[in-house]
Amino acid sequence: MSNTNSEQWERDLIEKLALSGNKLETRRQRWGNFFKILVFVYLFAILAMAVYPLIKHLITKKGDGHTAVIEINGVIAAGKPASANNIIKSLKRAYEDGGTKGIILKINSPGGSPVQSDYVNKAIQQMKKAQPDIPVYAVVTDMCASGGYYIAVAADKIYVNENSIVGSIGVLFNSFGAVDLMKKIGVERRLITAGEHKGMLDPFSPVNEYEQNHLKSMLAELHTNFINVVKKGRGARLHETDQMFSGLFWSGGKSVELGLTDGINSTTGVAKDIIKAEDLVDFTARQTALERFAKKVGVSMGETLLKITGFEQPIKM
Repeated sequence: MSNTNSEQWERDLIEKLALSGNKLETRRQRWGNFFKILVFVYLFAILAMAVYPLIKHLITKKGDGHTAVIEINGVIAAGKPASANNIIKSLKRAYEDGGTKGIILKINSPGGSPVQSDYVNKAIQQMKKAQPDIPVYAVVTDMCASGGYYIAVAADKIYVNENSIVGSIGVLFNSFGAVDLMKKIGVERRLITAGEHKGMLDPFSPVNEYEQNHLKSMLAELHTNFINVVKKGRGARLHETDQMFSGLFWSGGKSVELGLTDGINSTTGVAKDIIKAEDLVDFTARQTALERFAKKVGVSMGETLLKITGFEQPIKM
């Protein structure tokens, strides 16, 4: 190869490399801009979801104000969408809004924590007392049982669908026993505790009559509290029967007959015909997508750390 050809080949190679580098840089910049735009759109969407109730209210606001709707869906428990913290936060936002003419608790729940339910019940009573001009109504969709009903009785009135499920005024503790199974497969249970009853109702140990009676006594106490809350909330409207507080539940139509609820109606019907403010504004406190993602990442990291350190089964108090 001559010197001229060699120099030409080197120049061509350098030009190709430079051109390739430019293309890669251009492509990198394009992808960088794309991801920047994507992050901006994602953050904007989160912001829009957060302020949506306010924007909707400002756009659709009528002279007669609006009805605030707070959804109580699923199990009532700490850390869940239907936690006392979320529900009470929603109530405060609804009460603080100057356009709120009435509040609807839209309930579809099988129940949950008696503590969380009691927090919400008491909060509703306190807020109603502070602002008696804003009525609170409970509207049941599919189900309002146990803890869900515990919350509902704090409302001024409860409305249902004919086919709603209402009631289950009781308390339970779920467990199981596998003592005989352990014997059959030849597994020895080694339970070490500090405290005579710390291993109470361990499913792999024989039933202890004293502990069982203790639990029944505690559940009876919680049940009495529940009954008192229902009687206080419903008052003279309640047509008490022998089975009313047995844990049974009834259809929406039957619940009206028993005085557990007040009538047949829907969210839109209550807003239009009773509150007289048919503009519905959702005040339900919800986790943003970013919060849900952060929570999932946190839980995953925590579980991984437990496995690495060997503390995957920590001692419980």
